[in-house]
Amino acid sequence: MRRARPQDVPRLIELVRELARYERAEHEALATEQQLHTSLFGEQPAVYALVAEREPGGEIVGCAIWFLNFSTWLGIHGIYLEDLFVSESERGTGLGKALLQSLAKIAAANGLGRVEWSVLKWNTPSIDFYRAIGAVAMDEWDTMRLTGKALDDFAADAQTSRP
Repeated sequence: MRRARPQDVPRLIELVRELARYERAEHEALATEQQLHTSLFGEQPAVYALVAEREPGGEIVGCAIWFLNFSTWLGIHGIYLEDLFVSESERGTGLGKALLQSLAKIAAANGLGRVEWSVLKWNTPSIDFYRAIGAVAMDEWDTMRLTGKALDDFAADAQTSRP
């Protein structure tokens, strides 16, 4: 495991697209190399990535892409894991666990309160794995998303109406 470097961005985009295919949502993976590069390595990076190589210096076969979130209840930051992905040929080799353990070490070393992520309800292999490492499903919470036309319409409505 190592932190991503600028030259890793093209491979990271490929892995993101592989993940989107796996999650049956490839049409939603629109990020460009330039966008990811700026987010990871621009003037004010707000996103971070770890990569897993088949062997040191070898092909990148997995990644964890994450950012800091904040808990008002704990009063401290945490890690939100946006993407955790290991290429199909490398699954079961311990790389996914190693990526998550690396994030746990980052959280513990920096006084961060938690590591959180979302998982599709049909992805039972991943859910079983997460539960086996001690992760707890937040069954009483639903993820909400405002995006695309709905986001634009809601924002436009805010400009024309007042409470």
